[in-house]
Amino acid sequence: MWSVVWAAVRSKAPYVTFPVAFVVGLVGYHLEWFLRGDPQPTAEEDKSISERREDRKLQEIAGKDLTKVVSLKDKLEFAPRAVLNRNRPEKS
Repeated sequence: MWSVVWAAVRSKAPYVTFPVAFVVGLVGYHLEWFLRGDPQPTAEEDKSISERREDRKLQEIAGKDLTKVVSLKDKLEFAPRAVLNRNRPEKS
């Protein structure tokens, strides 16, 4: 008889475990929110990642003269160099 009971418990375990875990997680989430309160966001947290990236890029190029670029005629290679130059023939 016990083997039948354990087989039934084993087969129905996911149907019992999921709602119990869901309720425990929900209660824990709300308890933590109640204890910690609502944090005030700082100025840096208000910005999205893309806005912070744009600000960083603007700071990087702030002191550079963007009109001075290397001419394509002066560049020796147009394609990136292969790893260890294995796939490129030797230049003479």
